[in-house]
Amino acid sequence: MTRRPTIIDVARLAGVSKATAARVLNGDSTLVRPATCERVLQAATQLGYERNAVAGSLRTDQTHIVALSIPDITNPFWPEVARGVQDSLERLGYAALTVNTDWNADREQHYLRLVRRSRFDGLIINPAHVSNDALKSLHIPVVILGSGRYYPDFDSVGSATQDAVVESLTHLYELGHRRIGLCAGHSRHNTERSRYDGYITFHARHGLPLEEDLIIETEFSELAGYDAMLRLMQTPRPPSAVFAANDILAIGALRAAQSLGCDVPGDVSIMGMDDIYAASITSPALTTVAKPKYDIGQRAAELLIARLTGQTSPPQHLQLPCRLVRRGSTAAYTATP
Repeated sequence: MTRRPTIIDVARLAGVSKATAARVLNGDSTLVRPATCERVLQAATQLGYERNAVAGSLRTDQTHIVALSIPDITNPFWPEVARGVQDSLERLGYAALTVNTDWNADREQHYLRLVRRSRFDGLIINPAHVSNDALKSLHIPVVILGSGRYYPDFDSVGSATQDAVVESLTHLYELGHRRIGLCAGHSRHNTERSRYDGYITFHARHGLPLEEDLIIETEFSELAGYDAMLRLMQTPRPPSAVFAANDILAIGALRAAQSLGCDVPGDVSIMGMDDIYAASITSPALTTVAKPKYDIGQRAAELLIARLTGQTSPPQHLQLPCRLVRRGSTAAYTATP
């Protein structure tokens, strides 16, 4: 294997000292003649030399690398968030390293140790189990992806999920549905249940009875959505509509309804949340709530950059609005003859 060129190789080819070569390649050429600078830069290009960022970080205490920690890399929601983060960071010369925790506490701790050990400049994270105090112990700027309710010392960017749930249920209510099932994913924080809370708020607002057998909390997966829908449709009085906590659950619910011979939306309306690409190509296409995925990532990166550049204002907790997307999986309620 060919040896990687070093700054000594550049200095030798350019006919200058190592100190002079280092000064030019580090961007400090005020005391170096232009012709000498040109020789050094040409030598570096000819050899394919790249500055050692790790060594440089020991002098500047900056790596220009930010970690992005997400909980489920298989969920199509997260790539758009990651793209928003990456685009914003790259414009200012930062790189993002994406890690996947799988909602696992041990993996999350492993990556936090990596962040500390590798001297990353900052962290953007959708937390699975880590606490506010544990993040403070990193001693670097951190931005939370989500509500930030349990992370008061950090900026956070999320979506107005509870409002979106109420808007979704209102859409079904205006179509005439009164018995609406909820397929809710298990919350990773026991007291943070925005979908469930929105469902309760909606029923109280409209004076609708709360039927516990129409509420199923399960994992965030297509199979879990499938199983939850089977359970809902096998109750003595099945719901006329089902709201799923995300599109993956809703797609599973759609498959289950169709496997039972139900017409969607003729027999049962189904809607989800997130507006992942797959929601637009199911048959029928899913009515859903579009979360501003790219914007969430972009705003999170902007908040982190502000902290990295010295901003000292109190933490901001942003909740970006969602948007109802009407498609073919919901329709007006028709009473069973």
